[in-house]
Amino acid sequence: RAKGLGAKVIVTEIDPIKAVEAVMDGFSVMPMEQAAGQGDFFITVTGCTSVIDHRSYAGMKDGAILCNAGHFNVEVDVAYLEENAKEVFTARQNIKGYRMKDGKTFYVIAEGRLVNLAAGDGHPAEIMDMSFSLQASAAYYLVKNQGKLTEKLIPLPYEVDQDVARTKLSFMGYEIDTLSEEQRKYLDSWQV
Repeated sequence: RAKGLGAKVIVTEIDPIKAVEAVMDGFSVMPMEQAAGQGDFFITVTGCTSVIDHRSYAGMKDGAILCNAGHFNVEVDVAYLEENAKEVFTARQNIKGYRMKDGKTFYVIAEGRLVNLAAGDGHPAEIMDMSFSLQASAAYYLVKNQGKLTEKLIPLPYEVDQDVARTKLSFMGYEIDTLSEEQRKYLDSWQV
């Protein structure tokens, strides 16, 4: 979304497959220490600890804004900021400022906790209806197939996802193409 709004987005990644996907999607990809000096706004979404740490802070610009949308409050090393800041202050609601000894100030949203839950209104209604629809559809699928399923993790059938997506598109006033019988036969005729 940020790129769509005109931001220059940089992706830092440890997984080469995800990094290639990011490059192919038109994003710049580089190590965090290199990105630290270029970014103004940092969002972590990794599920890992210390993604932004003292090495990142050393290269960051004054006024950098940090938040986490990934996993608990361990992705942004807030403890380091707390221990090393010359001054800690409330910049505004849900935003703490950390004025460091070198004069730089960093701003952390929601104390490094999940920003959409801690500083926002949670998940937007625009997606929650689909989440609840998929959960209800999964419950219906389990009841309908009771006794037929093995005891293991079972992905929801693709057709259920399609049905929920089709319903959402219809509700939003969008139409999509459907395959003609000729197209369906053609696609079904391919064999490996």
